[in-house]
Amino acid sequence: MLQKLMKAAMPPEKMIEMFTYQIISNQSIEEITEKVPIACEKNKFALLTTYNYHEIVEGKGFPIKRKVWIYEICQAKTAAAMLTDFPHFSIFMPCKLAIYENEGKTVISTMNMEIMLNAVKANQELFKEATSLFNTLKSLMDSLSKE
Repeated sequence: MLQKLMKAAMPPEKMIEMFTYQIISNQSIEEITEKVPIACEKNKFALLTTYNYHEIVEGKGFPIKRKVWIYEICQAKTAAAMLTDFPHFSIFMPCKLAIYENEGKTVISTMNMEIMLNAVKANQELFKEATSLFNTLKSLMDSLSKE
């Protein structure tokens, strides 16, 4: 029912905006992606996997005209607490950081966790820890966007 209400009340592009957090930068994608490992380390995120997605889909026979990098990152302490109390959250894990080209700019994007974190408010300690993680991720993204 909620899905029907959202479709009726909100155009699809607005739904995507609601569920994502993004920063747009004038830096090249190469400049930004080069800084990801250091930014993750500085902000205590483990960099688990790096996907050079434009090359992956091209290798499958579907080239695209933009560069897209997707990173899976994690703060294990918060992840363990989340999976202990809310195992259904595993579909949102690990955190993803997407960096892609769009209209001559570089977009740094992730899921807007604020919406999802409301589901764990019953555990105030975990809610605060996960909110802090999201704030750290936003700070990491902001640092990537700056020259």
